[in-house]
Amino acid sequence: MRCKVTEFQQEQKKRMRSVQDAMDALNGKWKIAIISSICCYGKRRFSDILNDVEGVSNRMLSKELKELEINQLVKRTVLDTQPITVQYELTEHGNTLQTIISELSGWGIVHREKIVGK
Repeated sequence: MRCKVTEFQQEQKKRMRSVQDAMDALNGKWKIAIISSICCYGKRRFSDILNDVEGVSNRMLSKELKELEINQLVKRTVLDTQPITVQYELTEHGNTLQTIISELSGWGIVHREKIVGK
């Protein structure tokens, strides 16, 4: 019996570590909103994301996008246009968040209705 309890505890610790890893990658006020913007449209320019994510500053958006790149969730492409255009899209790994974003959106709608009534 003791062995099963220990296995359960180890499994729970592993699960909590994995949740923390996910939260670390998505941590910050803006990351989920940025990913949502890119999810909806596929590819987005910096200025488009800036318009989509209400309240984020240029500097903060740039910082958050760099962190998302480091975590291999977003790919940055510099297009050879005049003036230069920078485009962002989800990586293959980032695309795995589509289901989570969709579920989170659905939960948010229900939660808003429950709390605010709208």
